[in-house]
Amino acid sequence: MNRKGLLFLLSILFFLNGLKGFSQANQKTQPLIAILKLLSERYDVSFSYVDETIASVEAVVPDEGISLADALYDLELDTQLKFNIISERFISIVKPSEKDKTILREQLEEVVVSNYLTSGITKLNDGSLTVKPEQFGILPGLIEPDILQTIQALPGVFSVEESVSNINVRGGTHDQNLILWDGIKMYQSGHFFGLISAFNPYTTKKVNVSKNGTRARFGDGISSVIDMQLSDDIDGEFTAGIGSNLINAHGYAKIPLTHNTELQLSTRRSITDLLVTPTYDQYFKRVFQDSDLSNNAQNDAIISQNEDFSFYDITAKFLYDITKKDKLRVNFMYINNALNYEERSTINDRSEALNSSLSQQNFAYGLTYTREWNSNLSSTTQFYETRYDLDATNFDIINEQRLIQENKVIDRSVRQDINYKPNLNFNFNIGYQFFEVGISNLEDVNNPNFRSFVRDVVRNHSVYAESAFLSTNAKTRLNIGARATVFEKLSERLIEPRLNFSQRFLNNFRLELLGEFKSQTASQIIDLQNDFLGIENRRWVLATKRTEIEVENGKSLYPVPIVKSKQASAGIHFNKNKLLISAEAFIKKVDGITTRSQGFQNQYQFVYNVGSYDIKGIDVLINKQFQNIVSTWLGYSYSINNYTFPELNNGQPFPNNADVRHSLTFASTYTYKDFKLAAGLNWFSGRPTTLPTFNQNENDTRINYSNPNASNLEDYMRTDVSATYNFNISKVSRAVIGASLWNILNKKNILNRYYILNADNEITPIENISLGITPNVSFRVIF
Repeated sequence: MNRKGLLFLLSILFFLNGLKGFSQANQKTQPLIAILKLLSERYDVSFSYVDETIASVEAVVPDEGISLADALYDLELDTQLKFNIISERFISIVKPSEKDKTILREQLEEVVVSNYLTSGITKLNDGSLTVKPEQFGILPGLIEPDILQTIQALPGVFSVEESVSNINVRGGTHDQNLILWDGIKMYQSGHFFGLISAFNPYTTKKVNVSKNGTRARFGDGISSVIDMQLSDDIDGEFTAGIGSNLINAHGYAKIPLTHNTELQLSTRRSITDLLVTPTYDQYFKRVFQDSDLSNNAQNDAIISQNEDFSFYDITAKFLYDITKKDKLRVNFMYINNALNYEERSTINDRSEALNSSLSQQNFAYGLTYTREWNSNLSSTTQFYETRYDLDATNFDIINEQRLIQENKVIDRSVRQDINYKPNLNFNFNIGYQFFEVGISNLEDVNNPNFRSFVRDVVRNHSVYAESAFLSTNAKTRLNIGARATVFEKLSERLIEPRLNFSQRFLNNFRLELLGEFKSQTASQIIDLQNDFLGIENRRWVLATKRTEIEVENGKSLYPVPIVKSKQASAGIHFNKNKLLISAEAFIKKVDGITTRSQGFQNQYQFVYNVGSYDIKGIDVLINKQFQNIVSTWLGYSYSINNYTFPELNNGQPFPNNADVRHSLTFASTYTYKDFKLAAGLNWFSGRPTTLPTFNQNENDTRINYSNPNASNLEDYMRTDVSATYNFNISKVSRAVIGASLWNILNKKNILNRYYILNADNEITPIENISLGITPNVSFRVIF
């Protein structure tokens, strides 16, 4: 680890810890009326209430440095009253209805740790974590609540490629994460080909992240569930916001149409085609450093120029409360990334120019109907369709060749869910879900003339049931469920049990036992590393009934099995006086992976085999908070992750491409009134790599390698800082300004290294380098 970098970070962190003395909060209870007077002056707001409502009510004074939303949330839990935000300055206080009381009890029972790492992140007693972007504080290197960047601050979640399009959860690949947007499965997760989350955080109400012990209603996604939920309640208030940073501009609005309808809109677009910024320069170097665009630029005969890159996304949600018991919701989303660049060449005194392009799109819409039959019984019916489209046209001027590649996904689903809660101790959930997924892949070459089109379809029927028990004192929680799936065209049936147990003991300790069986039929593979211009080379494929390699139209068709996983974990958590000490041991076994899904760039790059990986490890977190002003944490993960392929490496296990043995995060945030500051260090041991052997034959046209993944890259280390400041523009609007520096020490981290033979038949290493020092500035106005 770089000594100067470590000393620099430690200095910042100790400085932040020293700032905690700036403010001290009185933890004794006071009359609520006195607290309201204090908050009125602190946040410039007014409270309206009936005197009887707050008479003789006492509470703990909220800490001075927290936001208004957090202060009201603390008071709700403390007083059992409901605080309704009428406008920016007016808040009403009422006694909660019976339904509100039930919800607020559930909140008290579920929350294990609030302000986990930073405000807006909460740990629940089922082992999952919830991120609420509107309450999000600050994290090192982030000035906006980028959803998929934020979850990488959680233990056991990171990216070996520094990307939101390749998030590794406990050793899994990115396609093994089930990513849901308001219940709709998404096949594209990033803008700028993996550096920015494709999901607008300002219309996302909350994100539930589960690594194990997931609910039985969730199928697919054997590594994790990332469940993004938009606001689902009509409150009759108009809110909107606009903003920009050095990469994109965005806008959103929540518009009441009538007393029982509402429209939520958001859009975001890159500004990179209008303004070239230092942030864009760093992103461009990172994404395109090992692609056709950069490789052609290094060729004297070919010049790549006039590149045109842009991205945008649009979302809409229509809410209609038909009656007090009937609700209708309609969703729409469109995500687009597009790249065009020109290739010019001068060969034999003849000039030629051709245009290569790449586009990536995800279109989705859904309809949800919810019926509350009575206070104990409710049902939800949902239909959605999501379409993913990846297209590339690549011209090779020297060889006078044109290559067209397409990868298309159409996913349709219908789900019926019934929830029955007879009392506060028990809850029962049953449901049925039908999937129909079709995936096609096209390759079309003009020289030599070749065309291959492959399309597969799977239809799955799933039924699930789950029972949940919560003791009266909220110390014991037990969820037991199972999901049974019939894979119609694959002639296979699976039963997948789920377990989630939590027990609080000795007041401050909690034991968690989690387990699950899961499966998935859609996965991503790499045929060739330079597919789709080498930028987005992973393509979606479906599990098939093929048992051996087949050839169709000159194209080899490989068997793709259903990917199946078994996972178990046990955790102990201690939480007292805003000190959290958490340790969780886990073990996971995944079967049905193929070499083509793992992205090998060694002797197994062109070899096909079906195998498995198993990982075991432990996640440790120590998080200390000081009066909600300073939050400091140390996270550490240790794991061993090995492949086993029967026909490779003599059947012996060898390290997984994502086998990162040690991972450490050390960070701190400081919040004082409207100012927030964060600094942190991310370090992990180098990922495995395969070295060439020293006894290369000069006549060999292929590289001879040593044992697979027997060596490691250099360790990865990155230090980030960020700061934001909130201020009033008027009585009805606020602004947020932020600045961040990613990789402030400009450390050259090698994310990947592989080898090629150059024109002289010499072995040449190719390295993929992480982002260098990357600044960003943002400004946002909320109405």
